[in-house]
Amino acid sequence: MPEITDHPAFAFERAEGGVEAYRHRANGLTALLLPDPAGEAAPPVAAFQVTYRVGSRNEGAGLTGATHLLEHLMFKGSERFNRDLGTSVFQVLQSVGGSINATTWYDRTNYFAVLPEDQLHLAVEVEADRMRGARVRDEDLASERTVVLNELDRGENEPLRKLLHAVYSTAFQAHPYGHPVIGWRSDVETVTADGLRHFYDTYYWPSRATASVAGKFDRQTVLDLLDEQFGSIPAGPEESEDAPAPLVHRDANDAVTREPEQRGTRRTTVKMAGELGAVLLAYKAPAGLSETSDALDVLVQVMTAGKSSRLFRQLTDRGLTTSAFAYYPRLRDPGLFMLYGALAPDVEAATVEEELKATLRAIAEDGITEAELARARRQVIADEAYGRDGPQAIISQLNEAIAVGDWTLFSHYRERIEAVSREDVQAAAAALADDDRLTVGEYVPVG
Repeated sequence: MPEITDHPAFAFERAEGGVEAYRHRANGLTALLLPDPAGEAAPPVAAFQVTYRVGSRNEGAGLTGATHLLEHLMFKGSERFNRDLGTSVFQVLQSVGGSINATTWYDRTNYFAVLPEDQLHLAVEVEADRMRGARVRDEDLASERTVVLNELDRGENEPLRKLLHAVYSTAFQAHPYGHPVIGWRSDVETVTADGLRHFYDTYYWPSRATASVAGKFDRQTVLDLLDEQFGSIPAGPEESEDAPAPLVHRDANDAVTREPEQRGTRRTTVKMAGELGAVLLAYKAPAGLSETSDALDVLVQVMTAGKSSRLFRQLTDRGLTTSAFAYYPRLRDPGLFMLYGALAPDVEAATVEEELKATLRAIAEDGITEAELARARRQVIADEAYGRDGPQAIISQLNEAIAVGDWTLFSHYRERIEAVSREDVQAAAAALADDDRLTVGEYVPVG
Protein backbone atom coordinates (compact mmCIF):
# COMPACT_ATOMS: atom_id res chain seq x y z
CA MET A 1 0.00 0.00 0.00
CA PRO A 2 1.52 3.39 -0.98
CA GLU A 3 1.84 6.41 1.28
CA ILE A 4 -1.21 8.59 1.90
CA THR A 5 -0.81 11.93 0.15
CA ASP A 6 -4.18 13.58 0.78
CA HIS A 7 -4.97 13.18 4.49
CA PRO A 8 -7.08 16.12 5.72
CA ALA A 9 -5.01 16.67 8.89
CA PHE A 10 -1.53 15.57 7.82
CA ALA A 11 0.42 16.87 4.83
CA PHE A 12 2.61 14.25 3.20
CA GLU A 13 6.22 15.47 2.99
CA ARG A 14 8.35 12.66 1.57
CA ALA A 15 9.20 8.97 1.73
CA GLU A 16 12.79 7.77 1.96
CA GLY A 17 14.24 4.39 2.81
CA GLY A 18 10.93 2.89 3.92
CA VAL A 19 10.05 5.88 6.13
CA GLU A 20 7.06 8.07 5.30
CA ALA A 21 7.04 11.60 6.76
CA TYR A 22 3.93 13.64 7.46
CA ARG A 23 3.40 16.96 9.23
CA HIS A 24 0.23 17.98 11.04
CA ARG A 25 -1.27 20.95 9.24
CA ALA A 26 -2.37 22.73 12.42
CA ASN A 27 0.31 22.17 15.07
CA GLY A 28 3.39 20.95 13.19
CA LEU A 29 3.64 17.51 14.81
CA THR A 30 5.90 15.34 12.65
CA ALA A 31 4.74 11.77 12.06
CA LEU A 32 7.11 9.10 10.73
CA LEU A 33 5.55 5.82 9.61
CA LEU A 34 7.63 2.69 9.03
CA PRO A 35 5.25 -0.08 7.98
CA ASP A 36 6.62 -3.61 8.09
CA PRO A 37 7.42 -4.55 4.45
CA ALA A 38 5.94 -7.99 5.08
CA GLY A 39 2.50 -6.38 5.05
CA GLU A 40 -0.29 -8.68 6.16
CA ALA A 41 2.24 -11.44 6.83
CA ALA A 42 4.01 -9.30 9.45
CA PRO A 43 3.71 -10.21 13.14
CA PRO A 44 0.78 -8.32 14.72
CA VAL A 45 3.05 -6.03 16.75
CA ALA A 46 3.58 -2.27 16.56
CA ALA A 47 5.88 0.20 18.27
CA PHE A 48 4.96 3.79 19.03
CA GLN A 49 7.35 6.52 20.09
CA VAL A 50 7.32 10.23 20.77
CA THR A 51 10.70 11.94 20.54
CA TYR A 52 11.03 15.40 22.03
CA ARG A 53 13.88 17.52 20.73
CA VAL A 54 15.01 18.42 24.22
CA GLY A 55 17.79 16.92 26.30
CA SER A 56 20.48 17.95 28.73
CA ARG A 57 21.74 20.20 25.91
CA ASN A 58 18.82 22.51 26.70
CA GLU A 59 19.44 22.78 30.44
CA GLY A 60 20.94 25.80 32.13
CA ALA A 61 22.59 26.45 35.49
CA GLY A 62 20.45 25.21 38.35
CA LEU A 63 18.39 22.94 36.08
CA THR A 64 20.96 20.30 35.12
CA GLY A 65 19.29 16.91 35.17
CA ALA A 66 15.84 18.46 34.60
CA THR A 67 15.22 16.48 31.41
CA HIS A 68 16.02 13.20 33.15
CA LEU A 69 13.98 14.00 36.26
CA LEU A 70 11.06 15.07 34.12
CA GLU A 71 11.27 11.78 32.23
CA HIS A 72 10.78 10.00 35.58
CA LEU A 73 7.85 12.23 36.54
CA MET A 74 6.09 11.61 33.24
CA PHE A 75 5.39 8.09 34.50
CA LYS A 76 3.80 9.33 37.73
CA GLY A 77 0.56 10.19 36.01
CA SER A 78 -1.39 12.52 33.75
CA GLU A 79 -4.96 13.75 33.79
CA ARG A 80 -6.39 10.55 32.30
CA PHE A 81 -3.72 8.03 33.18
CA ASN A 82 -2.73 7.88 36.83
CA ARG A 83 -2.60 5.48 39.75
CA ASP A 84 -5.38 7.29 41.64
CA LEU A 85 -7.84 6.31 38.91
CA GLY A 86 -6.37 2.82 38.54
CA THR A 87 -5.23 3.81 35.05
CA SER A 88 -1.48 4.34 35.44
CA VAL A 89 0.60 4.11 32.29
CA PHE A 90 1.98 0.75 33.36
CA GLN A 91 -1.43 -0.64 34.37
CA VAL A 92 -3.02 0.32 31.08
CA LEU A 93 -0.31 -0.84 28.71
CA GLN A 94 0.98 -3.90 30.55
CA SER A 95 -2.56 -5.22 30.94
CA VAL A 96 -2.75 -5.67 27.15
CA GLY A 97 0.70 -7.24 26.85
CA GLY A 98 2.58 -4.05 26.08
CA SER A 99 5.94 -2.80 27.32
CA ILE A 100 6.85 0.85 27.86
CA ASN A 101 9.93 2.85 28.71
CA ALA A 102 11.77 6.12 28.09
CA THR A 103 15.32 7.41 27.77
CA THR A 104 17.08 10.76 28.01
CA TRP A 105 20.23 11.87 26.21
CA TYR A 106 22.09 15.06 25.36
CA ASP A 107 19.82 16.07 22.47
CA ARG A 108 16.50 14.30 23.00
CA THR A 109 14.03 12.51 25.25
CA ASN A 110 11.94 9.62 23.93
CA TYR A 111 8.94 7.70 25.26
CA PHE A 112 8.09 4.41 23.57
CA ALA A 113 5.84 1.39 23.79
CA VAL A 114 5.63 -1.96 22.00
CA LEU A 115 2.27 -3.68 22.01
CA PRO A 116 -0.21 -5.73 19.96
CA GLU A 117 -1.30 -4.03 16.76
CA ASP A 118 -4.93 -3.80 17.86
CA GLN A 119 -3.91 -1.99 21.09
CA LEU A 120 -1.74 0.67 19.43
CA HIS A 121 -4.37 3.30 20.17
CA LEU A 122 -3.66 3.01 23.92
CA ALA A 123 -0.03 4.06 23.52
CA VAL A 124 -1.07 7.01 21.37
CA GLU A 125 -3.67 8.08 23.93
CA VAL A 126 -1.14 7.87 26.77
CA GLU A 127 1.47 9.98 24.99
CA ALA A 128 -1.04 12.58 23.81
CA ASP A 129 -2.44 12.97 27.31
CA ARG A 130 0.91 13.42 28.99
CA MET A 131 2.25 15.76 26.30
CA ARG A 132 0.27 18.53 27.97
CA GLY A 133 -1.49 16.83 30.89
CA ALA A 134 1.39 15.48 32.97
CA ARG A 135 0.99 15.89 36.74
CA VAL A 136 4.31 17.35 37.86
CA ARG A 137 3.67 17.39 41.62
CA ASP A 138 5.81 18.01 44.68
CA GLU A 139 4.99 14.63 46.22
CA ASP A 140 5.97 12.77 43.05
CA LEU A 141 9.18 14.77 42.70
CA ALA A 142 10.21 13.80 46.24
CA SER A 143 10.09 10.08 45.48
CA GLU A 144 11.73 10.34 42.06
CA ARG A 145 14.43 12.64 43.39
CA THR A 146 15.43 9.81 45.74
CA VAL A 147 15.57 7.37 42.82
CA VAL A 148 17.80 9.68 40.79
CA LEU A 149 20.06 10.43 43.75
CA ASN A 150 20.50 6.68 44.19
CA GLU A 151 21.52 6.50 40.52
CA LEU A 152 24.07 9.22 41.19
CA ASP A 153 25.38 7.33 44.22
CA ARG A 154 25.89 4.18 42.16
CA GLY A 155 27.81 6.22 39.61
CA GLU A 156 30.16 7.42 42.34
CA ASN A 157 31.59 3.89 42.44
CA GLU A 158 32.18 3.62 38.68
CA PRO A 159 35.61 5.01 37.69
CA LEU A 160 34.90 5.12 33.96
CA ARG A 161 31.69 7.08 34.46
CA LYS A 162 33.43 9.53 36.79
CA LEU A 163 36.27 9.89 34.28
CA LEU A 164 33.82 10.56 31.42
CA HIS A 165 32.03 13.23 33.46
CA ALA A 166 35.32 14.88 34.38
CA VAL A 167 36.54 14.87 30.77
CA TYR A 168 33.28 16.28 29.37
CA SER A 169 33.16 19.04 31.99
CA THR A 170 36.77 19.94 31.19
CA ALA A 171 36.39 19.78 27.41
CA PHE A 172 33.17 21.84 27.38
CA GLN A 173 33.49 24.99 29.46
CA ALA A 174 30.51 26.84 27.97
CA HIS A 175 28.32 24.39 26.03
CA PRO A 176 25.80 22.32 28.08
CA TYR A 177 27.42 19.08 26.91
CA GLY A 178 29.80 19.83 29.78
CA HIS A 179 27.36 18.63 32.43
CA PRO A 180 26.21 15.01 32.76
CA VAL A 181 22.82 14.01 31.42
CA ILE A 182 21.79 12.88 34.90
CA GLY A 183 22.69 16.35 36.22
CA TRP A 184 24.90 17.67 38.98
CA ARG A 185 23.95 16.46 42.45
CA SER A 186 23.26 19.92 43.89
CA ASP A 187 20.74 20.66 41.10
CA VAL A 188 18.99 17.31 41.51
CA GLU A 189 18.76 17.95 45.24
CA THR A 190 17.30 21.45 44.95
CA VAL A 191 15.20 21.62 41.76
CA THR A 192 11.51 22.29 42.44
CA ALA A 193 8.36 20.92 40.87
CA ASP A 194 7.60 24.46 39.67
CA GLY A 195 10.99 24.58 37.95
CA LEU A 196 10.37 21.27 36.23
CA ARG A 197 6.86 22.33 35.27
CA HIS A 198 8.26 25.46 33.61
CA PHE A 199 10.80 23.31 31.75
CA TYR A 200 7.99 20.98 30.67
CA ASP A 201 5.83 23.91 29.54
CA THR A 202 8.70 25.22 27.44
CA TYR A 203 9.56 22.07 25.50
CA TYR A 204 6.74 19.49 25.54
CA TRP A 205 4.68 20.57 22.52
CA PRO A 206 3.81 19.13 19.10
CA SER A 207 6.17 21.48 17.22
CA ARG A 208 9.12 20.03 19.15
CA ALA A 209 7.99 16.41 18.85
CA THR A 210 8.09 13.56 16.36
CA ALA A 211 5.69 10.62 16.60
CA SER A 212 7.07 7.40 15.08
CA VAL A 213 5.20 4.19 14.34
CA ALA A 214 6.84 0.96 13.18
CA GLY A 215 5.62 -2.59 12.64
CA LYS A 216 2.20 -3.72 11.51
CA PHE A 217 -0.47 -1.02 11.30
CA ASP A 218 -2.88 0.66 8.92
CA ARG A 219 -1.66 4.05 7.70
CA GLN A 220 -5.05 5.71 7.47
CA THR A 221 -6.06 4.48 10.91
CA VAL A 222 -2.81 5.69 12.47
CA LEU A 223 -2.98 9.16 10.92
CA ASP A 224 -6.63 9.48 11.98
CA LEU A 225 -5.66 8.40 15.50
CA LEU A 226 -2.75 10.83 15.73
CA ASP A 227 -4.99 13.69 14.61
CA GLU A 228 -7.73 12.68 17.05
CA GLN A 229 -5.35 12.56 20.02
CA PHE A 230 -2.76 15.25 19.23
CA GLY A 231 -4.55 17.50 16.75
CA SER A 232 -6.17 19.84 19.27
CA ILE A 233 -2.92 20.59 21.15
CA PRO A 234 -1.42 24.01 20.26
CA ALA A 235 1.86 23.92 18.37
CA GLY A 236 3.88 25.53 21.17
CA PRO A 237 3.75 27.81 24.20
CA GLU A 238 3.51 30.92 22.04
CA GLU A 239 0.16 29.67 20.71
CA SER A 240 -1.26 28.51 24.05
CA GLU A 241 -3.28 30.94 26.15
CA ASP A 242 -2.36 29.38 29.51
CA ALA A 243 1.34 28.59 28.95
CA PRO A 244 3.94 30.55 30.92
CA ALA A 245 6.66 32.59 29.30
CA PRO A 246 9.20 30.15 27.84
CA LEU A 247 12.56 29.57 29.48
CA VAL A 248 14.29 30.85 26.35
CA HIS A 249 13.49 33.84 24.17
CA ARG A 250 14.86 32.64 20.85
CA ASP A 251 14.32 29.49 18.81
CA ALA A 252 14.95 26.60 21.18
CA ASN A 253 17.17 24.82 18.65
CA ASP A 254 19.56 27.79 18.73
CA ALA A 255 19.28 28.66 22.41
CA VAL A 256 22.49 26.86 23.36
CA THR A 257 25.75 28.56 24.23
CA ARG A 258 28.41 27.85 21.63
CA GLU A 259 31.67 26.39 22.86
CA PRO A 260 34.61 28.76 22.28
CA GLU A 261 37.56 27.43 20.33
CA GLN A 262 39.92 25.38 22.48
CA ARG A 263 43.51 26.64 22.27
CA GLY A 264 45.58 24.12 24.19
CA THR A 265 45.58 20.69 25.79
CA ARG A 266 43.44 20.41 28.91
CA ARG A 267 43.94 17.83 31.66
CA THR A 268 41.84 16.41 34.45
CA THR A 269 42.48 13.67 37.02
CA VAL A 270 40.03 11.46 38.93
CA LYS A 271 41.30 9.74 42.08
CA MET A 272 39.13 7.05 43.67
CA ALA A 273 39.27 3.53 44.98
CA GLY A 274 40.38 0.91 42.51
CA GLU A 275 43.26 -1.24 41.32
CA LEU A 276 44.28 -0.29 37.77
CA GLY A 277 44.32 3.14 36.21
CA ALA A 278 43.01 4.39 32.86
CA VAL A 279 43.57 7.14 30.32
CA LEU A 280 40.89 8.85 28.22
CA LEU A 281 41.77 11.15 25.31
CA ALA A 282 38.94 13.36 24.01
CA TYR A 283 39.46 15.27 20.77
CA LYS A 284 36.99 17.93 19.65
CA ALA A 285 34.90 16.42 16.83
CA PRO A 286 32.28 17.65 14.35
CA ALA A 287 28.52 17.59 14.78
CA GLY A 288 26.71 14.38 13.96
CA LEU A 289 25.31 15.48 10.60
CA SER A 290 28.72 16.41 9.23
CA GLU A 291 29.91 14.23 6.34
CA THR A 292 33.08 13.72 8.36
CA SER A 293 30.98 11.89 10.96
CA ASP A 294 30.51 8.95 8.60
CA ALA A 295 34.27 8.58 8.30
CA LEU A 296 34.58 8.83 12.09
CA ASP A 297 32.09 5.96 12.52
CA VAL A 298 34.34 3.89 10.25
CA LEU A 299 37.45 5.09 12.10
CA VAL A 300 35.99 3.81 15.38
CA GLN A 301 35.79 0.32 13.92
CA VAL A 302 39.28 0.51 12.41
CA MET A 303 40.64 1.33 15.84
CA THR A 304 38.42 -0.92 17.98
CA ALA A 305 36.86 -3.92 16.21
CA GLY A 306 38.51 -7.20 17.08
CA LYS A 307 42.08 -8.38 17.51
CA SER A 308 43.09 -6.97 14.14
CA SER A 309 42.13 -3.45 15.22
CA ARG A 310 44.74 -0.73 15.57
CA LEU A 311 44.27 -0.20 19.31
CA PHE A 312 44.39 -3.90 20.13
CA ARG A 313 47.60 -4.42 18.18
CA GLN A 314 49.24 -1.20 19.37
CA LEU A 315 48.34 -1.44 23.05
CA THR A 316 46.57 -4.56 24.35
CA ASP A 317 48.54 -7.11 22.35
CA ARG A 318 51.76 -5.49 23.58
CA GLY A 319 50.69 -5.73 27.22
CA LEU A 320 50.18 -1.99 27.73
CA THR A 321 46.42 -2.13 28.34
CA THR A 322 43.87 -4.69 29.44
CA SER A 323 41.41 -3.12 27.00
CA ALA A 324 41.30 -0.16 24.63
CA PHE A 325 38.57 1.34 22.47
CA ALA A 326 37.44 4.36 20.46
CA TYR A 327 34.07 6.04 20.98
CA TYR A 328 32.29 8.71 18.96
CA PRO A 329 28.72 9.62 19.92
CA ARG A 330 27.04 11.52 17.09
CA LEU A 331 25.46 14.63 18.62
CA ARG A 332 23.54 17.61 17.31
CA ASP A 333 26.39 20.02 18.08
CA PRO A 334 30.15 19.45 17.84
CA GLY A 335 31.17 16.76 20.32
CA LEU A 336 34.10 14.51 21.18
CA PHE A 337 35.99 11.61 19.61
CA MET A 338 37.46 9.51 22.42
CA LEU A 339 40.26 6.99 22.81
CA TYR A 340 40.38 4.93 26.01
CA GLY A 341 42.97 2.65 27.49
CA ALA A 342 42.68 0.65 30.74
CA LEU A 343 46.23 0.35 32.05
CA ALA A 344 47.86 -3.05 32.44
CA PRO A 345 49.72 -3.62 35.75
CA ASP A 346 52.93 -1.62 36.15
CA VAL A 347 52.29 0.47 33.02
CA GLU A 348 52.51 4.26 33.30
CA ALA A 349 49.63 6.44 32.18
CA ALA A 350 52.00 8.62 30.16
CA THR A 351 53.04 5.58 28.13
CA VAL A 352 49.47 4.67 27.22
CA GLU A 353 48.63 8.29 26.46
CA GLU A 354 51.48 8.52 23.98
CA GLU A 355 50.59 5.20 22.34
CA LEU A 356 46.95 6.27 21.94
CA LYS A 357 48.10 9.49 20.30
CA ALA A 358 50.58 7.62 18.11
CA THR A 359 47.84 5.25 16.88
CA LEU A 360 45.69 8.16 15.74
CA ARG A 361 48.67 10.01 14.23
CA ALA A 362 49.67 6.94 12.23
CA ILE A 363 46.27 6.89 10.53
CA ALA A 364 46.36 10.67 10.04
CA GLU A 365 49.77 10.46 8.36
CA ASP A 366 49.73 7.12 6.55
CA GLY A 367 46.04 6.23 6.22
CA ILE A 368 44.50 2.75 6.42
CA THR A 369 44.58 -0.28 4.15
CA GLU A 370 41.80 -1.29 1.78
CA ALA A 371 41.26 -4.42 3.91
CA GLU A 372 40.84 -2.33 7.05
CA LEU A 373 38.34 -0.07 5.29
CA ALA A 374 36.29 -2.98 3.97
CA ARG A 375 36.26 -4.73 7.34
CA ALA A 376 35.30 -1.56 9.22
CA ARG A 377 32.50 -0.66 6.81
CA ARG A 378 31.07 -4.17 7.05
CA GLN A 379 31.13 -3.95 10.84
CA VAL A 380 29.38 -0.57 10.94
CA ILE A 381 26.69 -1.76 8.52
CA ALA A 382 26.24 -5.05 10.38
CA ASP A 383 25.89 -3.29 13.73
CA GLU A 384 23.28 -0.99 12.24
CA ALA A 385 21.38 -3.92 10.72
CA TYR A 386 21.38 -5.84 14.02
CA GLY A 387 20.15 -2.65 15.69
CA ARG A 388 17.04 -2.64 13.48
CA ASP A 389 15.75 -6.08 14.33
CA GLY A 390 12.10 -5.57 15.19
CA PRO A 391 9.79 -2.56 15.63
CA GLN A 392 11.29 -1.39 18.93
CA ALA A 393 14.85 -1.51 17.60
CA ILE A 394 13.77 0.35 14.47
CA ILE A 395 12.22 3.27 16.33
CA SER A 396 15.23 3.37 18.63
CA GLN A 397 17.56 3.86 15.66
CA LEU A 398 15.19 6.42 14.16
CA ASN A 399 15.15 8.23 17.49
CA GLU A 400 18.89 8.85 17.32
CA ALA A 401 18.67 10.26 13.80
CA ILE A 402 15.92 12.64 14.94
CA ALA A 403 18.10 13.71 17.86
CA VAL A 404 21.07 14.53 15.65
CA GLY A 405 18.81 16.75 13.55
CA ASP A 406 17.64 14.83 10.46
CA TRP A 407 15.59 11.64 10.43
CA THR A 408 16.78 10.82 6.89
CA LEU A 409 20.13 9.83 8.40
CA PHE A 410 18.25 6.64 9.35
CA SER A 411 17.22 6.07 5.72
CA HIS A 412 20.58 6.79 4.09
CA TYR A 413 23.04 5.63 6.73
CA ARG A 414 24.13 2.47 4.93
CA GLU A 415 24.83 4.20 1.62
CA ARG A 416 26.68 6.98 3.45
CA ILE A 417 28.93 4.44 5.14
CA GLU A 418 29.49 2.54 1.89
CA ALA A 419 30.64 5.80 0.30
CA VAL A 420 33.38 6.37 2.90
CA SER A 421 36.84 6.04 1.34
CA ARG A 422 40.33 5.47 2.75
CA GLU A 423 41.05 9.12 2.00
CA ASP A 424 37.97 10.17 3.99
CA VAL A 425 39.12 8.21 7.04
CA GLN A 426 42.64 9.59 6.83
CA ALA A 427 41.36 13.16 6.47
CA ALA A 428 39.01 12.69 9.43
CA ALA A 429 41.85 11.36 11.59
CA ALA A 430 44.11 14.25 10.52
CA ALA A 431 41.44 16.79 11.45
CA LEU A 432 41.13 15.21 14.91
CA ALA A 433 44.81 14.83 15.74
CA ASP A 434 45.39 18.29 17.13
CA ASP A 435 46.70 18.41 20.70
CA ASP A 436 45.42 21.97 21.06
CA ARG A 437 41.89 20.57 20.82
CA LEU A 438 42.56 17.62 23.12
CA THR A 439 41.39 16.94 26.68
CA VAL A 440 43.24 14.22 28.58
CA GLY A 441 41.64 12.46 31.53
CA GLU A 442 43.47 10.13 33.88
CA TYR A 443 41.98 7.78 36.43
CA VAL A 444 44.36 7.20 39.33
CA PRO A 445 43.34 4.36 41.70
CA VAL A 446 43.88 4.99 45.40
CA GLY A 447 43.53 2.89 48.54
